[in-house]
Amino acid sequence: MSVDVFWFLPTSGDTRYLGVSDFGRAPTNAYMRQIAVAADELGYDGLLIPTGSSCLDPWVTAASLAPVTRRIKLLVALRTSLGNVTASARQAATLDEALGGRLLLNVVPGGDATELAADGVFLDHEQRYEYADEFLRVWRQLFTGEAIDFDGKHVRVRGAKNFHEPVQKPYPPLYFGGSSEAAHEIAAEHVDTYLTWGEPPAAVAAKFDDVRERAARRGRTVRFGVRLHVIVRETNEEAWAAADSLISRFTDEDITQSQQNFAKMDSVGQRRMAELHGGRRDQLEIRPNLWAGVGLVRGGAGTALVGDAQTVATRLQEYAEAGADSFVLSGYPHLEEAYRFAELVFPLLPGKSRVTTGARQTGGAFDMRAGHSPR
Repeated sequence: MSVDVFWFLPTSGDTRYLGVSDFGRAPTNAYMRQIAVAADELGYDGLLIPTGSSCLDPWVTAASLAPVTRRIKLLVALRTSLGNVTASARQAATLDEALGGRLLLNVVPGGDATELAADGVFLDHEQRYEYADEFLRVWRQLFTGEAIDFDGKHVRVRGAKNFHEPVQKPYPPLYFGGSSEAAHEIAAEHVDTYLTWGEPPAAVAAKFDDVRERAARRGRTVRFGVRLHVIVRETNEEAWAAADSLISRFTDEDITQSQQNFAKMDSVGQRRMAELHGGRRDQLEIRPNLWAGVGLVRGGAGTALVGDAQTVATRLQEYAEAGADSFVLSGYPHLEEAYRFAELVFPLLPGKSRVTTGARQTGGAFDMRAGHSPR
């Protein structure tokens, strides 16, 4: 069984060295289009466009990519706590039509109260998930084409109606990630694909099982995916040297400051990321080839698979056996690493192909779930 492989668009900037601003690349629209076109041509299935106060606006960015991409799907952040539900449905229908049915939506209630307060949102963790639940109930109903009245604790509409149909029916698929019980309830009730950051496979499988059981009680099924960084090279030694280089420019004080900032967040997922490394450089390989170095200074997804192509493909297989249908990957810097991963690992993945000069050449695919090793 094949899996979907997405790449990441670094809309807050890109770098070769984490934690050091003067080695970075500005998130210009020209650079975003360069990465998107590369990912499209290389054969990635989708492109995650994130949200956050330091990120370019995901909707405007996605719209700018419509005329320069052909087949890749765009997984665009839908920040429920910031958007008007009726207007968001209209935006989604409009963008899905512009993309010819290539829009996916990543539901983000928000995990940083300080960041949200700067945007005028003053909701605690539970209130954000209450808001997201009400938002998604109305949002999904709007795509029936009927007028809606809704009186919730956080969301209220009168005669709300979406007049524009998306290409995808009933609406562009919803993705969502979260580690709290409230998040798992949202996933079970509303979304099509549940995503988790890259914890060890056993922990990931437990989260998938919990969401699957909650969804089954509602008569629903949910797909699953994992968000990871990747550091792949031709040899394991080169890959680990690249991992060391990525974190070589920040100090222990930088780590302490970053971890203190992350600790202020009320995100359960962020806390679980921090627990994997404890803020220490000397215990970053938390499982064979699963490295937590990114999370020392980067919020959100903080783990990477490190190794040669065979090793990384094998580790991806373990997540697929845990239930993952999709992988959302990234690497620093994102343009070069998109090429590197596609060239080295795609030939080992089911349904993927390697881009060669003037043509695409099918690689030696294997069934990740059946446990067949690549040759």
